[in-house]
Amino acid sequence: MSGQFAWPVTLKTDTLILRPVRLRDRKEWSAVRERNAEWLAPWEASNPAPGGYLPSYPEMVRSLRKQARAATGLPFLITERTGHLRDPAIVGQLTVSTIVWGSAMTATLGYWVDRDRAGQGIAPTAVALVTDYCFDRLGLHRMEINIRPENAASLRVVEKLGFRDEGLRKSYLHIAGEWADHRSFALTQDEVPGGLLARWQAQRQPGRGIRQPGGDTPPSIHS
Repeated sequence: MSGQFAWPVTLKTDTLILRPVRLRDRKEWSAVRERNAEWLAPWEASNPAPGGYLPSYPEMVRSLRKQARAATGLPFLITERTGHLRDPAIVGQLTVSTIVWGSAMTATLGYWVDRDRAGQGIAPTAVALVTDYCFDRLGLHRMEINIRPENAASLRVVEKLGFRDEGLRKSYLHIAGEWADHRSFALTQDEVPGGLLARWQAQRQPGRGIRQPGGDTPPSIHS
């Protein structure tokens, strides 16, 4: 295991704060999820076991914390600073899971974003910020994202960030009640020597000096 692993950790740009999931976030998190139920339903992981039991919010938080303590996962809420709210609002969730150390040094990343904030650069900025943290601070070598071929919004995220399409995985995950094919995308550390976030921000601002949502200042990290 990398000696750099620490939890909890908070990652920031000028407008986004990625922080640990807390039990006291239940009310706000549930409201966002309920508002986005139809938007997220086709991509939701399901349980193929008889009865299809899914964890409650407290069980989810405890499970994510257990993964973080075991250094096999990094669970974040994506929150956004806005002018009219005192506290950053929850606009999504991002989890780095199945972290494998040793000779692999790899992980898998998944995320969702509030439909009302989709298309504003939040998902690619969050993915880039966390990928840089995993590469630069944890020393991981490879980040993987698996997406259903029908999920156009998520496919645009990996396309914008330059993740390589590594092909189709048949019946890869149980999603919305059935085994679903996924396309697998990946990046290795040596493919983004200057950092993924910096490359993404430069891509969004092609010499015009226009400030874009999601951050044009260096990210900060708080362990």
